[in-house]
Amino acid sequence: MRVDTLSQIAQVYQPPKATKTNRTSGLQSMGRDQVQISSAGRDFQIAKQAVAEASDIREDKVAEVKSQINSGNYNVDTEDFASVLLNAYNSRL
Repeated sequence: MRVDTLSQIAQVYQPPKATKTNRTSGLQSMGRDQVQISSAGRDFQIAKQAVAEASDIREDKVAEVKSQINSGNYNVDTEDFASVLLNAYNSRL
């Protein structure tokens, strides 16, 4: 192995040296950057915020099912339950 080639290889992997640039007066007169959001984008932001603020649990449905369970009137169709259970099992395979 030749040692003098290692310095040449090290030069290839070194990052390039930064050079100083001078600002010109033309850049200062350009102004500031601006962002404009379309009406569809604003509507999307409003809808996203409304969904984020909404509860994940529908309290009215939970209260209805709880009252049916407590009164003994909540019945589950065994065929529907079995098909949902099998679908869930098969989707995980």
